[in-house]
Amino acid sequence: MIPVSPNQNRPSTTIEAPADLKPVYSNLVRIAHSPADVVLDFAHLMPGETRARIAARVLMSPLSAKLLLRALAENIARYEAAFGEITLPASSHLADQLFKPAQQPPDPYTPSEEGQA
Repeated sequence: MIPVSPNQNRPSTTIEAPADLKPVYSNLVRIAHSPADVVLDFAHLMPGETRARIAARVLMSPLSAKLLLRALAENIARYEAAFGEITLPASSHLADQLFKPAQQPPDPYTPSEEGQA
């Protein structure tokens, strides 16, 4: 349990994670919105692949999404202060740069080839 106390005037909140909660690694997020909601679809795209399966979907109010944006900015600033600047690729199309398919996918591992010279 993690006690959270964002404001001294409010009592602290305890956040509990269920024992069976499975972490999701994501290197791709698709963002959509309506007047009432912001939808974040988190996925993992493997090099050389053209399809990614959504592993988690988070729906938020626009206010909550803006607060998330602020919290992420603050946390990235703290991270960079501690570990150095995170450099981004110099591209006007960042998503194209980060998620373009690899030239050739890696060869699959074949156990029968192990130990052969």
